[in-house]
Amino acid sequence: MNKYELGVIIRPNLDDDAVKAEFAAITELVERFGGVIEKVDDWGKRKLAYEIEKHTEGFYQFFTISAPPTMPKEVESRLNIRENVLRYLTINKDDVA
Repeated sequence: MNKYELGVIIRPNLDDDAVKAEFAAITELVERFGGVIEKVDDWGKRKLAYEIEKHTEGFYQFFTISAPPTMPKEVESRLNIRENVLRYLTINKDDVA
């Protein structure tokens, strides 16, 4: 099992329930592909460094995950088609020294 950190930014125009549902769906995706979420760091609504799809803010959440090496590719392919996800990034923490 490798250690990963997954950062996700969600559209700012969603209500609280929709944001929670979106992050719950992401958690479900990670678990479906063999990942175990060890920690969730919710940053809430923050200003973006640059405008994305005419949005200047987004809801940030970071997941610390233990997972097999195939999980990031599978999860990212599904995040790519979710319309409420503005950006995502997966980092292998084992490679960072």
